[in-house]
Amino acid sequence: MKAVVQRCAEASVSVDGELKAKAGRGYMVLLGVERGDTIADADYMIDKLLKLRIFEDDVGKMNLSLPQIGGEMLIISQFTLITDIPVGNRPYFGDAEDPSAAESMYDYVCEKIGAQVPVGKGVFGAHMNVSLINDGPVTIVINSRDKLKH
Repeated sequence: MKAVVQRCAEASVSVDGELKAKAGRGYMVLLGVERGDTIADADYMIDKLLKLRIFEDDVGKMNLSLPQIGGEMLIISQFTLITDIPVGNRPYFGDAEDPSAAESMYDYVCEKIGAQVPVGKGVFGAHMNVSLINDGPVTIVINSRDKLKH
């Protein structure tokens, strides 16, 4: 499971011109589910997203997490994060999880995080327009498979 986390002042997602969800100060997360990802990968991602300390404390040091600042999260499913470009220039998406399994994992992540902080969701599988005011800019990439490195 891969996530691109962007610290935001605000973010929103629309489908066919209709606003579906938005978030104020917090994170806009692009989330991709890779073939073979498990609930353990999802739990790892949930833990990282909730404990990631990229908000400034009183002395300007990135030391606070999203729950500590009372922030919000907008989570957008994005299978294109699970890509490879081994030869040529056309992306290969064969490592992305099957859509029904990926949607189930996406919903699981959103539900678990939503129990602790406000979460807005994109529309799984839809063509979405995402707007973002990146605060910083601060962008972090998290890969659940990295848990095996440490």
